Amino acid sequence: MKRVGFVAALVLLPAGILVLANLPFRALPDGVRADRIIVEKSRHRLTLVANGQTLTSYPVAFGRSAMGAKVCQGDQRTPEGNYRIDARNPRSAFHLGLHISYPNAKDRARSRRAGCRPGGEIMLHGLPNGLGWVGRLHRLVDWTSGCIAVTNPEIGEIWRVVPVGTPIEIRP
Repeated sequence: MKRVGFVAALVLLPAGILVLANLPFRALPDGVRADRIIVEKSRHRLTLVANGQTLTSYPVAFGRSAMGAKVCQGDQRTPEGNYRIDARNPRSAFHLGLHISYPNAKDRARSRRAGCRPGGEIMLHGLPNGLGWVGRLHRLVDWTSGCIAVTNPEIGEIWRVVPVGTPIEIRP
């Protein structure tokens, strides 16, 4: 009897974790628009702001070498500084992608001094296509190549309320 309970727990535990990792969140009302995004790398948090007021915040995952500003292509770091959302990619390899205007002139100069290229294609995106079931568990480790990742429902909401041109400040 005890052995059956243990086996059942081993089978059901992963399913339970996946259910908890994919519980719904409280969505922003229709018609809401963010006019600013603040990302705090040290707190692993992205905050949407409108008219100086916080709309909502999301826990995030970053590049595998999360701390420190991006300097060189391939360094696995997420940039730090002031940028804009400058494009949308509904056909990204990740669920919905909002392109961040990295590198700016300051980033290019820093990379030049370091003798490397700054890289690019930094996005705010959901999970890799086909892996949306991972849900909130993706935040257990920084895993991107320098991007900012949220769950698929979260990027769906961000996609809905963040227009192209929205400033994004990425803080250490």
